[in-house]
Amino acid sequence: MSKNNYVAIMAGGIGSRFWPISRTDFPKQFLDILNTGRTLIQATFDRFIKFVPAENIYIITFEHYKDLVTKQLPELPVENILCEPSRKNTAPCVAYISYKLHQLNANANLICAPADHIITDEKAFEKVCKDALHFTSHIKGLITLGIKPTHPNTGYGYIQYEPHAVSENVYKVKTFTEKPDKQLAKTFIASGDFLWNAGIFVWQVKNIIKAFEKHIPELAEVFEAERNHFNTEKEREVIERIYPQCINISIDYGVMEKADNVYIIPSSFGWSDLGTWSSTYDNLDKDYLGNAVVGNHVMVIDATNNVIHADNKKLVVLQGLDDFVVVDTKDVLLICKKEKEQDIKEYVAEIKRNKGEKYL
Repeated sequence: MSKNNYVAIMAGGIGSRFWPISRTDFPKQFLDILNTGRTLIQATFDRFIKFVPAENIYIITFEHYKDLVTKQLPELPVENILCEPSRKNTAPCVAYISYKLHQLNANANLICAPADHIITDEKAFEKVCKDALHFTSHIKGLITLGIKPTHPNTGYGYIQYEPHAVSENVYKVKTFTEKPDKQLAKTFIASGDFLWNAGIFVWQVKNIIKAFEKHIPELAEVFEAERNHFNTEKEREVIERIYPQCINISIDYGVMEKADNVYIIPSSFGWSDLGTWSSTYDNLDKDYLGNAVVGNHVMVIDATNNVIHADNKKLVVLQGLDDFVVVDTKDVLLICKKEKEQDIKEYVAEIKRNKGEKYL
């Protein structure tokens, strides 16, 4: 293991599309959604600890979740939990860890990954990560991992890449496209030169800092001004001062779509962003009627292709539903057509307007 290799696990989101089991005070990255015995953030940590030492793994999360991280990842040094005072999307999050690491190690080589993805082929994932780290250790490039698409998914972003490799299995990126409609997604897949955007990035921190300076200078300026306070007792105070000044923008939109030194590694390692109940359905075992069930006491009668998530202590009897999401918690019951699950975020906003934050 190179002492220059680091990992930043981004774990600050709310996961509102997984409401009602994902709540503001206990979001999905801290849940065992697939009933594996490990929460999503624990599984992500387990994946990286195989090839990056614990002292080089950092968690960036919302300040209210620090205790959850500490409890779920006792192996992680507590000083490696970086707390954001507010949610400002992924660019400020990446800037925070990048400027901090640059002060510690000017040659730091960093993987940035979400805490809530599913990866089933961990050996293949480790190989791709090591290949990416090797490439960025000697090329001034920004790497994104691309997933070879298996179907025309409209919930993912797509990345088009150049036909000729610049290194073994590394290609220059041509274009980024946000979530397309079904027909466009089919066209992308038929063309053969589009990949799903996994949202997993690899770069040397000095190179992403240069990219911030060029493409989001207003963000770079506020971090640069406080650079010398990182890794000191004043760091927390400084972050409290910096974040209100940060633009709310994603790293994809702020940097990756604008930079001219972005590369991609086409990959297949059993990836899902687990962003919706349908993606959960895809990753769960099914009964003979196509129902995916999480819960010890669920009875299904004349119902097909549903995803059902219920408390292990509660008996749930389901009859006559087809292609539904059914989620039962102690204070909320959600029954929603699978085809309407993208609207769950809107339902949550409506609940907030009408019921306040009690059920969020």
